[in-house]
Order: sequence, then C-alpha cells, then structure tokens
Amino acid sequence: MRTAVITGMFDPFTKGHEDLVRRAALLFDKVVILVSRNAEKKGFLPEEVRVEAIRACFPDGTAEPVLLDGLLADFVQKYENPVLVRGARNGSDFDYESQLYAINRELGDLESVVLPSSGALAHISSTYARELIRYKKPLADAVPAPAIEVIERYLHEQNSH
Repeated sequence: MRTAVITGMFDPFTKGHEDLVRRAALLFDKVVILVSRNAEKKGFLPEEVRVEAIRACFPDGTAEPVLLDGLLADFVQKYENPVLVRGARNGSDFDYESQLYAINRELGDLESVVLPSSGALAHISSTYARELIRYKKPLADAVPAPAIEVIERYLHEQNSH
C-alpha cells in the first residue's frame, strides 16, 4: 500500500487543495493531509478549525486530516510507503517544490510527486481566500462548501464574544 502525504498550512483549505487531494486519491491507496503548525507565524484560522474544515470536505474518508506536530520526516514514518504529494500552480511553485524535495530526500529519504494545478484553479490560493474572508466577499469560488460552513461557524463564534 502506498500512502500519499499532502502537507500544508491550509489556512484556509481551498478548492485547489481539494482538487489535489481528489487527484491523489486516484493514484494512491490512502491519502493523509498533514496540517502544519508554524511556530513562526500565527495563522488566520486555528489549526483545529483547519482540520475540521478538511474533515468536512471528505466525509467519505477519501482523506484523513491530521495535525502535524514535529518534523515531517519523522512523522511520515508511521505510514506505509509514504510519498509526499505537492501541488504547484506556476513555475515559482515548481522551483520551491524542487528545493523541498532535496530537503525531504536528505532528512527522511522521502519520495515526492508534484502535480500541477488544474487550470481553472491555478489562481486560487489560501492568501486569496483569506482576503475574501477579510473583506466579507463570497467564498464559493475559492473554498469548498463544507469548509465554508466550518469557517463561517468559527467566525460567527469569534464575533459573538
């Protein structure tokens, strides 16, 4: 069995992320989504909300979201035949992924696969989605509906306090 491991901040989870996960599920036996913690910066959404939003997008178990705590190379060792699956929207993303490939290869002898984004989704990023949220614009074109429900519930709770 081969396990696709997709990592990222997913702050928030976008339709581009969802597309990457669904495509990886066609290629691998299992898909694990590792939601990264970043001690260097405070996220827009708490990690737990990100995990919940991702879980809501895959109620059928297509993918398993997990909060990554620690070094990726150590964490993935618990999975059978892990392969990192990354998405790239443009040439800059491919260059960045090439650097990450070298690091992950050295630290954990991990293989990586980079899938180009689907054309219609290439402009969608978490930064774009955060801007839509910040300015109270509709999210339907950028974020999957189940994730929107989780995000809106969280934001409503925050505004109620």
